[in-house]
Amino acid sequence: MKEPKIRKIVTNVEEVFYEGGAEMPVENGERKSIKTVSVAAVIKNPYAGVWQEDLSELTEYGEYLGDLLTRKGAEILGAETVETYGKGCIVGMAGELEHSSAMLHPKAGKTIRAAIGGGKSIIPSNEKVGPTGSELDISLHFKDAAFVRTHYGSFAVRVPDAPKDDEIVMAVVLADGGRPHAVVNGKGRIGGLQKSEAKCEDGMR
Repeated sequence: MKEPKIRKIVTNVEEVFYEGGAEMPVENGERKSIKTVSVAAVIKNPYAGVWQEDLSELTEYGEYLGDLLTRKGAEILGAETVETYGKGCIVGMAGELEHSSAMLHPKAGKTIRAAIGGGKSIIPSNEKVGPTGSELDISLHFKDAAFVRTHYGSFAVRVPDAPKDDEIVMAVVLADGGRPHAVVNGKGRIGGLQKSEAKCEDGMR
């Protein structure tokens, strides 16, 4: 796989201890939290301002970054604790939306799954073209069964000085749980499939 020219990597970690005025439950004598990490790379877009039909170079970049960014996130969470994932790109104004798709879809998913030791469901993807400082809400869901309702969510990714017009920001987001208080006393507050009920066979249910 081809390595992109990386200007910087930005990591953001969020840890939630209470939500809606209610603290997270105590498990095994410790207060539980939900931890989410985003790892974003700012790279040079080789096709900025240039029409290019073959986007395979960006596909190689996506494969490389899928591995690199996910491994960095998994080092913080612990690969064995990852429950939700998502990925996304922001393309600078001299690029085009298809540049994002080339990075996210053909090869990145395989390396993301490998870096956390699996994942059967499709990896949610969000993409846009935007100016420097643009924010992207990256969708998340349970890594082994996409219909697990308690794990639907999103996480905002923003790099204040990126993407410049000739850059792309690619990010991977991982979390070690679903939404805070989505399950109370063993029951989902809005119904639907829960993690404990998922068969995790086809990536859906």
